[in-house]
Amino acid sequence: MNASSLLKPLAAAAVALALTVPAQAADGTRWVGTWIASPQATWEAGFVLPNGAPQRLHDQTVRQVARVSVGGQRVRITVSNAYGDRPLVIGAARIARSAGGSRIDTDSDRALTFGGRSSVTVPAGAPVLSDPVELDVAALGEVAVSLYLPQDTPLKTFHWEGRQDAYLAAGDRTADARIDGGEVLQTRPFLSGVYVEPARPTRTVVTLGDSITDGAASTPNRYQRWPDVLAQRLAARDVAVLNAGISGGQVLNDGMGVSALARFERDVLSLKPDTVFVLIGINDIGWPGSSFEPQREAMSAERLIEGYRQLIARARLDSVRIVGATLTPFEGALPDAPIRDYYSADKEKVRQAVNAWIRDSGEFDAVVDFDAITRDPKHPRRFLPAYDSGDRLHPGDAGYRAMAQAVDEAALFGTR
Repeated sequence: MNASSLLKPLAAAAVALALTVPAQAADGTRWVGTWIASPQATWEAGFVLPNGAPQRLHDQTVRQVARVSVGGQRVRITVSNAYGDRPLVIGAARIARSAGGSRIDTDSDRALTFGGRSSVTVPAGAPVLSDPVELDVAALGEVAVSLYLPQDTPLKTFHWEGRQDAYLAAGDRTADARIDGGEVLQTRPFLSGVYVEPARPTRTVVTLGDSITDGAASTPNRYQRWPDVLAQRLAARDVAVLNAGISGGQVLNDGMGVSALARFERDVLSLKPDTVFVLIGINDIGWPGSSFEPQREAMSAERLIEGYRQLIARARLDSVRIVGATLTPFEGALPDAPIRDYYSADKEKVRQAVNAWIRDSGEFDAVVDFDAITRDPKHPRRFLPAYDSGDRLHPGDAGYRAMAQAVDEAALFGTR
C-alpha cells in the first residue's frame, strides 16, 4: 500500500491540528519553540520503505533525546496524537537534562503535568501541551523526554527520520537514571515539540523541507543536519532554528507525510516564526513515475511554482519572511535503493526550470542557491563528490555543513 493513500483522508484536516503556543501569554510570559519534530502517520509493511517503529506499545516507556536551539529557565513539551484513531493515554511524563545515551542528570529530573495532572488522555487527531516546569536548559543543550504508555497503544503518530537514538523499555521507567535492556529506535513516537521561556528576546526560523532538511544520510546522534549546523551558528545570536523537515515530503502531494500546503499552518505558522526557509520540491519531481508513485502524472514546473506561490502568499498574510532555496542535484539518485526511476532527463528539465524561477523571479524575500553550492562544476547535474552521501540525492555531513554555512542573517532576516 502506498503511504500517500493512507494519508489522503487526513490531508484536508491537517491545518486543524495546529497547536499554537502564544508568543505572549496572559501573565506576560513569552514562550518560544526551541525544538520540533513534525508529526507523520505511520505506514503499513507493504510500503517501499519500512517505518522502523513498533506497531503498538503497551506498558512501555519511550525516552527521546532532543537538542534545543535556544535555552530558557522553564520548559514544556507537546505530545501529538495527530493521526491516532483513538485517545492516547500518557500515564506519566518526565523531562531532564540528558547525560548522554539513555542516561539523564537525575538532579534535573522533573515530572511533567497536564492541567495539574500527572497523566493525560490525548484526543484522537489532537496534540496536548504540558504545564510549564522549572528547568534551566542551556542553548544547544540536550533534554531527555520520557513518556509512559500504560495501555495498549497503536503507534499511529510518529516522526520517521529521527537521526537520534530513542529508548524503549517495559514498564514505567520514566524516572530511571538510565534505560537498559530495551529496544533502540531511530523514530520519534508522539513527541512533537519542546518550548522554553527564554531570558532574552529571540528570533525564530522554521526550516520547511523534505529528507534533505530532515537530515537523511547524516551521521546519527551527531547533529549534522543542515538546520542543526545552522542552529549551532546562530544560538549565540538568540535565534531558534526549528526543523520542520519530513522525509518524502512534497509541496503539492501527500507522501510519507501530508503536503507542505496541508501542514503549513501546523508546522510553520502556529510557531509564530520570524522567517520560514523553504527547501522542498525534489520529491514532487522525482516521485511520479518512480517506485513510490508509478501511476502519478509527471510534475510540471508550472504546477510546482504555483505551490510555492501559495506558500509565499500564506507566509506574507502572517507577516512572516519567506526564504527560498534552489533544489539540489539528483542525477542517478538512489542507485542501490529499492526505489527505481526517481531520476530522468525530463525530471531534470523540471528541476532546472524551477530553480531558474526561484533564483530570478524575485517572489521569495531572499534566495539561497543550494544547487550552486552543492553541485559538481564538472558535472552540474550531480552532487560534488565531497558533498554526496553516496546515494546521489542526499548530502553527507560535509554537504550539510556547506549548506548551513551559506545561510546568513541577511537572507534570514533582511539585516546584516
